[in-house]
Amino acid sequence: MDVSPEQVRWALLYVLILVISVALHEFGHAFMADRLGDDTPRRQGRVTLNPLAHADLIGTIVLPLMGAFVGTGFGWGKPVQWQPHRVTRRISMSAAKILVSVAGPAMNLVLGTVIALVHTILMSQHVVDGMFTGVGRVLLAASITNYVLFFFNLLPVPPLDGGHVAQSFLPYRYRNQYAEVARYAPFALLALMFIPQLRLVFVWPATHVADLVYHGFGHLFGPA
Repeated sequence: MDVSPEQVRWALLYVLILVISVALHEFGHAFMADRLGDDTPRRQGRVTLNPLAHADLIGTIVLPLMGAFVGTGFGWGKPVQWQPHRVTRRISMSAAKILVSVAGPAMNLVLGTVIALVHTILMSQHVVDGMFTGVGRVLLAASITNYVLFFFNLLPVPPLDGGHVAQSFLPYRYRNQYAEVARYAPFALLALMFIPQLRLVFVWPATHVADLVYHGFGHLFGPA
């Protein structure tokens, strides 16, 4: 396979974007668990924005780098370990699990929106030239990547965050059955990753939300 310098540059940029985005995602989980009273993530050094604390060699670097060349780039960070029974806040264990689970995707939603805001302001001040060239293209890719991570992780499929949320809403009598189904979840995730038509489940809403956010900020900050 012939690889151009441009492809190599974009592959490295994609990995950098993913490393930062995944780090913020895992920080969200760790921060929420810590705020709820479980000090496990803090003792393990996970309540930090340092990307090295959250990066997984295979999931955050190797696979995304390989996938970036073939258009199927995806990855994951080192899972945050926490103990629901150590939560000291006066909330139910199910509520704690939901809060910790959604904190990660919420960070991606915030980061994607902040990047879109900064990008729009830079375009309005003519600091960057448009959305699809140079720095503007990188910022757009970073914003969309975070929206993709947001929607992907909220899919109700274990071991994704949405799977944990779905399990927390199930009546107790169905949770063992859910755990049995969860054994086959990795195969479903692989299908979502490698079959383009299925990837639309989370890529389509991510790109459309990014489009709406950019249009909204564009109306607010219009060209100078």
